[in-house]
Amino acid sequence: MEAAPPSPFTSVSASQLNSNTRSFSSFSSSSSSSSLLFSRNYAIYRNKHSRVKFKSSSTLSLRASSSSSDSVVTLLDYGAGNVRSVRNAIRFLGFDIKDVQTPEDILNANRLIFPGVGAFAAAMDVLNKTGMAEALCTYIEKDRPFLGICLGLQLLFESSEENGPVNGLGLIPGVVGRFNSSNGFRVPHIGWNALQITKDSEILDDVGNRHVYFVHSYRAMPSDDNKEWVSSTCNYGENFIASIRRGNVHAVQFHPEKSGDVGLSVLRRFLYPKSTMLKKPTEGKASKLAKRVIACLDVRANDKGDLVVTKGDQYDVREHTKENEVRNLGKPVELAGQYYKDGADEISFLNITGFRDFPLGDLPMLQVLRLTSENVFVPLTVGGGIRDFTDANGRYYSSLEVASEYFRSGADKISIGSDAVYVAEEYIKTGVKTGKSSLEQISRVYGNQAVVVSIDPRRVYLNSPDDVKFKAIRVTNPGPKGEEYAWYQCTVSGGREGRPIGAYELAKAVEDLGAGEILLNCIDCDGQGKGFDVDLIKLISDAVSIPVIASSGAGVVEHFSEVFMKSTASAALAAGIFHRKEVPIQSVKEHLFNQGIEVRI
Repeated sequence: MEAAPPSPFTSVSASQLNSNTRSFSSFSSSSSSSSLLFSRNYAIYRNKHSRVKFKSSSTLSLRASSSSSDSVVTLLDYGAGNVRSVRNAIRFLGFDIKDVQTPEDILNANRLIFPGVGAFAAAMDVLNKTGMAEALCTYIEKDRPFLGICLGLQLLFESSEENGPVNGLGLIPGVVGRFNSSNGFRVPHIGWNALQITKDSEILDDVGNRHVYFVHSYRAMPSDDNKEWVSSTCNYGENFIASIRRGNVHAVQFHPEKSGDVGLSVLRRFLYPKSTMLKKPTEGKASKLAKRVIACLDVRANDKGDLVVTKGDQYDVREHTKENEVRNLGKPVELAGQYYKDGADEISFLNITGFRDFPLGDLPMLQVLRLTSENVFVPLTVGGGIRDFTDANGRYYSSLEVASEYFRSGADKISIGSDAVYVAEEYIKTGVKTGKSSLEQISRVYGNQAVVVSIDPRRVYLNSPDDVKFKAIRVTNPGPKGEEYAWYQCTVSGGREGRPIGAYELAKAVEDLGAGEILLNCIDCDGQGKGFDVDLIKLISDAVSIPVIASSGAGVVEHFSEVFMKSTASAALAAGIFHRKEVPIQSVKEHLFNQGIEVRI
C-alpha cells in the first residue's frame, strides 16, 4: 500500500496555511517534512517487520499507465483530509487511479471523481489558482461522467456562506448555507441518515432504503431553480439536497466510501453504469438519523513491543497477576475488520500511551490506520498524542502536521484529549481565542466535523453544589457518605492527573474553540459493566449543540437503550464487551431496533 501520490498543489507556504485562502497542498505527502520523516522511517519499519506485501510507487504508476482506459478512474485530490478511503474503495471495486496533475488531466478523463474535503473557500482558492475550476466546468458542461462527494457537491453551486460569501463553480443555482442549530438539531450533522429519492438517479438504485453516512455542517437547499438537478433529499430539521444528477453528472452530500456496503454499491453503479445486480439488495427501514453504535479499540504496545488491543478497569490495563502483563484482547487490524463486518457504525482507535511519545514516530499505529482503511468502509477515528511536539533533534512539529499524517493514513476524525484540557483552561482564563491551539488550527483547516474532543472526568461527590465553583448536579446514586451532589473533574495523561476544570466547563469551551463532537468517558464507570453515567451524559449533551458520544460502563444491551432514552446522546461507544464477545454488536442493534430506536441494520 503506497502513500498518496504527490499533489500538484504543493507551492503554498506554512504561513499561507493559516490564512483565509489557505491551500491544502501543504498537507500532501510531498510537502510536509513530518510526512517525509514518516515516509522514510515507515519504509524502514515496513521492510523489517511487516508481513504485508507492499508495491512500490513505480510499479503502481506503470500498472496505471499500462491499464485499459476503461479500468482507470481520474481522481481530483488536492491534498486535504482523508481521501485514502476513496482510493481504497475504488481499488476494492477493481479500478486503477490516475491523479489529476494538470487541468488537461480533467479534460481528458473518461470518468472523474472529486472527493471534496475541508472548507469551501480554501478549495475554491486552490481550484481557481491552478486552473482546475475552468476545466471542471468545461468537463461537467460537456456531460462527462462525474461524481462529486461532499464538498465536491457543494462546490457546484453558486456560492457558500462558509467563511463567506464565497463564489462556487456556479453550475447549479443555489447558495450553500449552515444548518440551523437553534431548532434543537446538533451541528455538525454526523451519522447515518435516510434518503428520500426524488427521481431516477441510477447510482442510488441499490441503496434499498438503507442508511448512508453524512458528516457536514453546511448544506444546499432544494428550490424551483435547481429542482431539475435534485435526485434525492435528506431530512435533518429541514429537507436538504442529498444528491444531484443530470445526465452523466452525479454528486452526493454523503460519503459513499464511508457508508459500508451501501456506499460501495453507489460507487459501483457510477463505475459500472451498465451493470445489473444479480441479487436484489436487502430492503432497509431507514427513516431518519440513526443512533450510532461505535466499537473502540484501545491500542498500545505490550511488554514485548507488539501492538495489541487492550482494555482497562478504571484505566488500569494490566492483568492482576504475578507477571502484571498488559491485557491482550487481540490484534487491532483484525478486530477492526471483524467489527466492520458485525455492523459497527464507526471504529475508534485510541493510542492510550500516545501522550508519552512523539506520535509521528509511532509507525505501527500509522500502519494500523493504513491497513484498516483498505477493507473497512465506515468512519475511522484515532486519538492519542495529537499535540505540538519537539523531537530529540530539536525539530518542532505542529499538531496540525501530526493530525495531517493521521488523516493521510486513513483517519476521518482525530480525537484530542489532554491538549484540549490545557487549551480550554487557558481560554476560560483569558477569554481569548488565539487561533494557535491544536483544536482551533485543525478545525479551521479540516472543518470542525473532523475534530473530536475526548473528555476523561472523575466524579467528585459533594454535600452541596455550592462547595465548588464548577457545575455540580444532583446524582441519581448518592456517594459513599450519602452525598447527593457531584461535580466531574477533568483529567489528563490517561486519567493520571486531575485538573482544575469540570467536564461541563470543558465541553462548553471546546465547542466554542471548534470541536465538532465530544467523546464523553467516565473513569468511575470504565470497565465496570454497570451502565453509562447517564447523569454526566445528560449534563453534557444538554449543555452543547454538537453531538455527544456516550462512553464507559456498557455491560448489557439494555445499557445502550437506557442512555439513548434518558439523554440526547448521538452515539454510544463500547470496547470490552465487544472484545470479550460478551455482547455482539448485532445484538445491541436488534435490541435498540425492538425498542423503537432508529439504528442502521
